[in-house]
Amino acid sequence: MDYVFMTDASCDLTQKQVDEIGVEVIPMEFQMEDKCYLHYPDARMMSLDEFYSKIKSGVDSKTTQINYDTFTNYFEPYLKAGKDVIYTGIPTGLSGTYNTCMIAVNALKEKYPDRKLIAIDSFCDSAGLGYLVYLAGKKYREGASIDELAKYIEDTRLKVCHWFVVDDLDQLKRGGRISAVTATFGKALQIKPLISVDNTGKLINVGKIRGKSNVIPCLIKHLERDSEDLKNNIVFVAHADNIEGAQQLSKAVKGMCKEVQICDIGPVIGTHVGSGMLAVLFTGKRNLQF
Repeated sequence: MDYVFMTDASCDLTQKQVDEIGVEVIPMEFQMEDKCYLHYPDARMMSLDEFYSKIKSGVDSKTTQINYDTFTNYFEPYLKAGKDVIYTGIPTGLSGTYNTCMIAVNALKEKYPDRKLIAIDSFCDSAGLGYLVYLAGKKYREGASIDELAKYIEDTRLKVCHWFVVDDLDQLKRGGRISAVTATFGKALQIKPLISVDNTGKLINVGKIRGKSNVIPCLIKHLERDSEDLKNNIVFVAHADNIEGAQQLSKAVKGMCKEVQICDIGPVIGTHVGSGMLAVLFTGKRNLQF
């Protein structure tokens, strides 16, 4: 292949999925207990079990954007070696990372005018980004040109549907996303936020689910409502320290589609949603109605 396909660690793909499609993943930083860690798909610096154990014990976690130097250090060696690069990662609706990426891209384009360096705003979050990258990675492995891959990503990114149910209201409270009163009453009434993604990649609170038993039926309802050609497509089930829920959801979805894959929510998103989150990702029509 005469070009390299890249994403970042907010995609929440497993190492097995990354290896399957041949994408290179730029690690992302998170901080816990005054220490900095880089998150890779293989979670080499801190396992996800350890991360969520710390989160559940009340340890604070903070994430940081990928900086200019990191993008340059990942892109430039390939450009210098005569290869082109295409990158899609965490969206502008969630982070300023993409804007930083574009500064590095423009500088490198001036330095290497004969090379192609393409960066695309994914408009997808977390495992939704992973889902987009996985589908694009299939095309990459099949031999699509860099321009063909760029067009595929641009044509597909707004077709990726995201439905997340957040379980850890305390983590949302700590992150300032809900008030202490809302968290207290939500826990007492077993209310769980249902979250989707708008066309800029921004997380949107769409509705509230009452009771754990209603989580999977709600996700299935939205999958059935919003998906297109489901029987011939792949569905991702994603979880944050909730493998039991992911397996139950996967089992419920399995007969409805071509293939189901499970992926783990890492520290980049797990910092904000906490333990217990469950999600379904698929292609269809984005719909922000409950």
